[in-house]
Amino acid sequence: MAETREETLTRVLRMVAPGTPLREGLENILRARTGALIVVGDDPQVLELVDGGFHVDTPLNPSALYELAKMDGAIILSSDAERILYANTQLNPDPMIPTFETGTRHRSAERMARQTGQLVISISQRRNMVTLYKGEVKYVLQDVGVILAKANQALSTLDRYRTVLEQSLINLSALEFEDLATWMDVTTVLQRAQMVARIAREIERYVVELGTEGRLVAMQMEELTAEVQDEGPLVMRDYWVGQDGRHPEDAWRDLCRSDSDELLDPVTILKSMGHVQTPSMETSVTPRGYRILHKIPRLPMPVIENLVKKFQRLPHILTASIDQLDDVEGIGEVRAKAIKEGLHRLREQVLLDRHL
Repeated sequence: MAETREETLTRVLRMVAPGTPLREGLENILRARTGALIVVGDDPQVLELVDGGFHVDTPLNPSALYELAKMDGAIILSSDAERILYANTQLNPDPMIPTFETGTRHRSAERMARQTGQLVISISQRRNMVTLYKGEVKYVLQDVGVILAKANQALSTLDRYRTVLEQSLINLSALEFEDLATWMDVTTVLQRAQMVARIAREIERYVVELGTEGRLVAMQMEELTAEVQDEGPLVMRDYWVGQDGRHPEDAWRDLCRSDSDELLDPVTILKSMGHVQTPSMETSVTPRGYRILHKIPRLPMPVIENLVKKFQRLPHILTASIDQLDDVEGIGEVRAKAIKEGLHRLREQVLLDRHL
């Protein structure tokens, strides 16, 4: 499956993140205001567009990259950005490839990236900025301070959205225990779970772009998402109605790729769950029980799947006796009692939390 734009950009940013030799070399060139044109790729499609220059073939280190950038020509790096292969070369991409860039260096960079699909880095001597080109993707590297400010703002937003999601989950859990959930309750939780997941992905990109400077941001994000990151996929499994051979996990990933405006429409959520004809939002619906059972400590997913396979729906699991639970593969008498007690405690806690 082809990479999305976001996946391509994340991979590129990881290669030039602070803490890498390539990024240190780029910073040296920026400070010296010499400018540079760097191609990261050594496949035949790239090399046939390279003319002249010097065959260097030396390990990449920041000082060497800086010194070689003093020459006018382009620098060719290996595909893993670990070796400098050529320096002071002339690039000859197809001049018919459209570009909206104005400077000669940036025009060559964009055309080279589009023609070869490789990463091309252009450092502007006058504007003192680094532009990345990868296929059709263009991205201007920003200062670490700017990225940190954006990351902190995104963390604050994530905290607020997580609080709203947690309240929706408590409400859904209470309704599930009472067997009163509707499609409106389910789609509301999935929408909010998606929003949390999207903000988390945005922060992940900031973490990648920050490199060694992003450890604290990564720790904060993990703390904020630790308890809710599995909730969306589990809700999808609980209410999945698709009969086309697809799995709930695939539907959740497809939903992650959907447009933000589409996500605001509950019908989009229902279609992603396998509905051919959209049901009424007030229609009652019963969960299978994956999400609630997942909250019981030390209850592995294979056992949860056996429970759902045996009892089909959460209300049947709630009313099952210890002997009936004991009959399920992977559950002995001790675990059966733990499941009954765990579900009882969860129900009391959810109903208490709902009224706080």
